[in-house]
Amino acid sequence: MARTRPGRRVRGEGEAPGAGVAEVELRLARRYPTPRVDRKIKVALIGAATVCALTWLVSTALTHARPAVDAQVLSFDVRSDTTISAEILVQRRDPTKPAVCRLLAQSTDFQPVAEKDVDAPADHSELTRVEVDLTTLRRATSIKVTTCRTR
Repeated sequence: MARTRPGRRVRGEGEAPGAGVAEVELRLARRYPTPRVDRKIKVALIGAATVCALTWLVSTALTHARPAVDAQVLSFDVRSDTTISAEILVQRRDPTKPAVCRLLAQSTDFQPVAEKDVDAPADHSELTRVEVDLTTLRRATSIKVTTCRTR
């Protein structure tokens, strides 16, 4: 007699080679039933979701690729232990709208030592240079623009 693991059957000597095929197919059909949703519907839903996601991605990228206001520090000069001056360049899509940019001066340990909102007045040019002096709590070593927005 052949040794088998529990739950396993060994094909008998008198059985034909294809005798258990119907039983196997029935067992597989019970184990893996037909899907409730048709494959074509799944493909269509995935396609629609992909189109929506790509549309959102492209529109978001185009919107945020060029913000309404942007600024960068052109130069700065540490004049004393309590004073730093900077020149910033403000770029606006609509130069007729005034803008406000927040500057942050930092010390050697990256702690904020001064913060100031700088106004960029409405102008006819898209690019505006603004010079500003900040009074600091202690010696500043760098300055950066943290935020910019239109008023």
